[in-house]
Amino acid sequence: TEAGFGADIGMEKFFNIKCRASGLIPSVVVLVATVRALKMHGGGPNVIAGVPLKKEYTEENLKLVSDGCSNLLKQIEIAQQFGVPVVVALNVFRTDSPAEINLVCEMAKQSGASDAVPCRHWSEGGRGSMELAEAVRRAANQQNNFRYLYDLELPIVEKIRIIAQKIYGAQDIELSPLAQSQINRYTQQGFGNLPICMAKTHLSLSHMPEKKGVPTGFILPISDVRASIGAGFIYPLVGTMSTMPGLPTRPCFYDIDLDPDTEQVKGLF
Repeated sequence: TEAGFGADIGMEKFFNIKCRASGLIPSVVVLVATVRALKMHGGGPNVIAGVPLKKEYTEENLKLVSDGCSNLLKQIEIAQQFGVPVVVALNVFRTDSPAEINLVCEMAKQSGASDAVPCRHWSEGGRGSMELAEAVRRAANQQNNFRYLYDLELPIVEKIRIIAQKIYGAQDIELSPLAQSQINRYTQQGFGNLPICMAKTHLSLSHMPEKKGVPTGFILPISDVRASIGAGFIYPLVGTMSTMPGLPTRPCFYDIDLDPDTEQVKGLF
């Protein structure tokens, strides 16, 4: 199951769609974070693929980290709305300072996370995640009050509004004439009780990719509403969002190969 991106995207869909269909009840939420990503949410410069990182990301900057933690704390809050214990896994890079790591973990725990631990599995293998494994085990043994975000019997527009306000932090939603027409159509056809699968940018809690941290006071525009009846959900399109991920002109898999002499895989990143 794909439950990637933030708690506002993958986790919300996993809980409200997958768990309803499967009957699964999650024991714990693991939120993965990095100091680098938090610095970006704190106002750091744009990151461009293939271009060396700016010094803000490779040198200690506690203010950027502290400011960016607003996004992490919001993600924790989102997860807590479902009544499941939360553990923050902080993936550590060699450029992260001990002070930055400690700051993130402390802020996460103070905001209500069951635990927040640094993870070094990239550099240390399995033993680098032992602390995370123990934290997850402890959290999974805590009281679990899992609940869905919305009742399926609510009108489609109300389910969209609940997600927009409680998960994204929007002030309200704005439906285009097309979106309203589609909602009316699906409701008349008897599909109004399906769960909602939002198509929204993963780069921001809002519909505006450039808005980092925790945007507030925005109106979430719903440009269209479509249905995947076989899969069993209604999917609103937020803003100019496309439903098909784009690939680069030359996908990276073209350059992945095995060196027969060294038996090393080339082209990974």
